[in-house]
Amino acid sequence: MTTRYVQAGKVLDFPNAGSAIASGDGVLVGTRMGVALTNIPAGGVGSVQICGVFTLPKLGTDNITQGALVYWDNTNKRMTLTASGNTLAGVSAAAAAASTTSVNVLLNSTPA
Repeated sequence: MTTRYVQAGKVLDFPNAGSAIASGDGVLVGTRMGVALTNIPAGGVGSVQICGVFTLPKLGTDNITQGALVYWDNTNKRMTLTASGNTLAGVSAAAAAASTTSVNVLLNSTPA
């Protein structure tokens, strides 16, 4: 087999086996967090970015500090500090007070 370059890997084609996904929605690509770059119809394929900083919805009662590990609650479609039952999405790129409903997240990155 010959090794060859395929793509940078920042954006992946995502075959959507579930319900329709809107552009900007959080998406689980296996155990990786991503954000849909286009609307992806049920049964369709669309682009999902798996790295970079995105503003995503969060649990309104979580007080998130910059650099904190954040998890994707796929049931409620939001970030949370709660690890149990959720998927590690990355780290918060900025603090987000409990009174806010969104957080900037550096996807698929954890502090060393």
